[in-house]
Amino acid sequence: MSNIIMVTGGQRSGKSAYAERTALGLSPHPVYLATAHVWDEEFALRVQRHQQRRGPEWTNIEEETNLSRHDFTGRVVLVDCVTLWLTNLIASHLPNKEGTEEGLEGEDAILRQATEDFERLVSQDATFIFVTNEIGLGGISPNTLQRRFTDLQGRINQHIAQRADKVILMVSGIPVEIK
Repeated sequence: MSNIIMVTGGQRSGKSAYAERTALGLSPHPVYLATAHVWDEEFALRVQRHQQRRGPEWTNIEEETNLSRHDFTGRVVLVDCVTLWLTNLIASHLPNKEGTEEGLEGEDAILRQATEDFERLVSQDATFIFVTNEIGLGGISPNTLQRRFTDLQGRINQHIAQRADKVILMVSGIPVEIK
């Protein structure tokens, strides 16, 4: 049986650092499941900072889309992050790979793919810590693609939160237990 912890919050709210501390508190050798696709130089620096913060006790796995293809039985797994994973799934469905407003096709198919992969992943007997972004707290974007992405992110976050044993909202570096 899995244990699911969700850590959510805004950008630079301390989500990843909190999740890393939590994982290390649960296991001396946790797994870091990185979902990032490096899109540009600035993002590469962010990834590098995250990597430098972690020590040799971590098992690092990079997986952009198919999280459940790995066997994590008996492990503590930090999935960082759901937002980038969803972005990668969406990018794989865009008819125009540039990510423009021409279309985010198959929103239901993307959500179904994400939900099914999530369910396969958490069916393993392991502890999972999911880091995600709470992007729907701001204003409504005038960009169609961004609005649709925000909706999808909110829907997958709701699914994960419903399944989670514990949900933490990070606010300015302070963890607030929601569930």
